[in-house]
Amino acid sequence: MAPFMDGTAESPPNNKPKPSGIHVLIVGAGFAGITAAIECVRHGHTAQILESYKSTNVQLGDIISFGSNSSRIFKRWPGIPEKLDPICHRSEKLEYRYWNGEHIYTQYWGTEEENFGKRYNGHRGEIHKIIFDYAIELGVDVKLGQKVTEYFETDTEVGVVSNGERIMADVVLGADGVRSKARTLVLGYNDAPKPSGYAVYRAWMDSSELAKNDLTKDLVLNGDSHTGWLGPDIHFLAASIKNGKEFSWVFTHRDERNVDEGWSEPGNHEDACKLLEGWAPEVHAIVRMTPPEKLVDWKLVYRDPLPTWVSPKGRIALIGDAAHPFLPTSIQGASQAMEEGSCIAVCLELAGKKIAADALRAYEKIRYERVRLTQKTGETTRDAWHKADFTKLKENPEAIKLKREEWVLNHDAEAHAYKMFPEVVKELRQ
Repeated sequence: MAPFMDGTAESPPNNKPKPSGIHVLIVGAGFAGITAAIECVRHGHTAQILESYKSTNVQLGDIISFGSNSSRIFKRWPGIPEKLDPICHRSEKLEYRYWNGEHIYTQYWGTEEENFGKRYNGHRGEIHKIIFDYAIELGVDVKLGQKVTEYFETDTEVGVVSNGERIMADVVLGADGVRSKARTLVLGYNDAPKPSGYAVYRAWMDSSELAKNDLTKDLVLNGDSHTGWLGPDIHFLAASIKNGKEFSWVFTHRDERNVDEGWSEPGNHEDACKLLEGWAPEVHAIVRMTPPEKLVDWKLVYRDPLPTWVSPKGRIALIGDAAHPFLPTSIQGASQAMEEGSCIAVCLELAGKKIAADALRAYEKIRYERVRLTQKTGETTRDAWHKADFTKLKENPEAIKLKREEWVLNHDAEAHAYKMFPEVVKELRQ
């Protein structure tokens, strides 16, 4: 049996939970933090989020993908799937082309959604706003404009210092992203990021100009589409969304610049097109028609796998990118972050307030290997596209298919946590 294959396991019903008395403090209101807060409330805990942004109206980012494994979580949140569906990408296939525009292969999704569950691909900011508002409706206490400068824990206390105020909780979740301050306390040293050797140019924009251009109009005039151009050490993905009215594109390329130069900055059209020299004219047209303010140059950082996600006294845990940054080619970073929140909420429920530290250690043990294996898919997918033998690809075009692993997608994080917790806690106590 493939690892983690328990997607059909039953989860407890969505009855009103019995209050646990556990107060969970979460640093960061990204998808990891928001999901953890919502799931904690669902399982009877109270949740408070400290977020550095001063406003919830910031529509940051571009396209983000949620696999079937995370749509199981969305499905448990009343009204959320219905709000997400109209703003997300709808396409039954991904068309692969060589860098010169010649067709390689078309991958059809077939019965994947029917077998595993729905996928959601849409604008990061729009999806986040829907989920953020739902968290507020549930009673999650969100404090904006917070600058967390310190994490602390003793045998009896745990909390943070934010805006000069000491804030206490029963457990603290560091969902503060790739620049996490919690990571230093958990590890006992500063874990500096490294260049991954790759960077991406990316954008999200209105598609009206693309619709007027003979080179690009077929990408947007017939509803949503999904196209990928592949070449030596570069892949370029483009998708039209909202029935072709909006457009997102991203291309990954080699880049050895030091991450200290900044991880995200405005992109330059000339630099991007220089990397695409010799590529299909429609690819150049997409880049050239991107409004300057929409073009982003984003370096992909890498961190060595952490030896632990839990602090020495077991009261602080890292979740999401703070624990494990994913490459975009995994198409699982956001989904794994959501799984984390679901798992922790269950573990806290089963452990209880007196031994909440056991919950965080159990969470780590339940999640660690699954995350490590899923992270690797980002490298294998990238290499399958970038390192392909393009001279022989016509003989075996399926070699560049995006793998859709059942053990990744047909997974229920909540059911898995209920199933594994008793066994894992027993091992930890022994």
